[in-house]
Amino acid sequence: MNILWLQASGCGGCTMSLLCAEHPDILSLLADAGLRMLWHPALSAETGAEAAALLDRIASGETPLDILCIEGAIARGPRGTGRFQMLSGTGRSMLDWLRALAPLAGHVVAVGSCAAFGGVTSAGGNPSDAAGLQYEGGHGGGILPPEFRARAGLPVINVAGCPTHPDWVSETLLLLAAGALGPGDLDDLARPRFYAEHLVHHGCPKNEFYEYKASATRLCELGCMMEHLGCVGTQAVGDCNIRPWNGSGSCTRAGYPCISCTAPEFEEPRHAFTETPKVAGIPVGLPSDMPKAWFMALASLSKAATPERLSRNAVADRIEVLPSPRKPRG
Repeated sequence: MNILWLQASGCGGCTMSLLCAEHPDILSLLADAGLRMLWHPALSAETGAEAAALLDRIASGETPLDILCIEGAIARGPRGTGRFQMLSGTGRSMLDWLRALAPLAGHVVAVGSCAAFGGVTSAGGNPSDAAGLQYEGGHGGGILPPEFRARAGLPVINVAGCPTHPDWVSETLLLLAAGALGPGDLDDLARPRFYAEHLVHHGCPKNEFYEYKASATRLCELGCMMEHLGCVGTQAVGDCNIRPWNGSGSCTRAGYPCISCTAPEFEEPRHAFTETPKVAGIPVGLPSDMPKAWFMALASLSKAATPERLSRNAVADRIEVLPSPRKPRG
């Protein structure tokens, strides 16, 4: 299967994340699965006229296109022309190329939240009028209409994340190569369920603090960050703490709150990322399936039962009180 990877309006962070794939590296992994990277702007040797000629062969149907990967949002400005972002050397905008190539592809994959929903590229006043491939924020219909389906029958597959986990990208491509990714394997926002059926909260190293509502008050502290520091890991889609980056890293493991970067419009929460908005003292960012009255009752009981070890460690920058060794019986 042939893959064409184009970078649109974004920072290139998803490619940088993809290059962190290890054992094996991403190119070896794809090759072993029979996936051939026709062209990637950062990884391929072909440039200039060679790359332009390849694009022409794909557009004419001479070179088959099995998977079209787009990284970054697509700029539609000014006034719907897309000429804020031209694909160098071709005389055509990225918007024009996308609309020409997407119907030819067996599958279309949006790599990262910018390509999926607009992401950071569309934040603020969005002067370039950027949007995701098939979503504009949380609303269906971005660059491509909601009813768009690639040749194999799937909508745009949104491998959302900022940046997206390298394994999410590689696993999606491997499933497509094996013919094992169907409509039922995508969630309501067309994100692959193998990671979208998990929450960032699952496997978080701060879960014991969460259970007792032992909260951090500053970023350098060890406690749960939901109550005061804006963490929304209990609502955010992703298995980041089940299979962390390079086997060890995630936002919450590094002491930073989850900002739900796999979700539409995460980039504009209308408050500081490290601030938990509250109403009558109740955090707004509760799990979506938890009634507020239950949370208040649970929080009161949990705080009353919090072991001193957790109370002290929650507001420390390192473990100050170790778990007590279990005493032998008799």
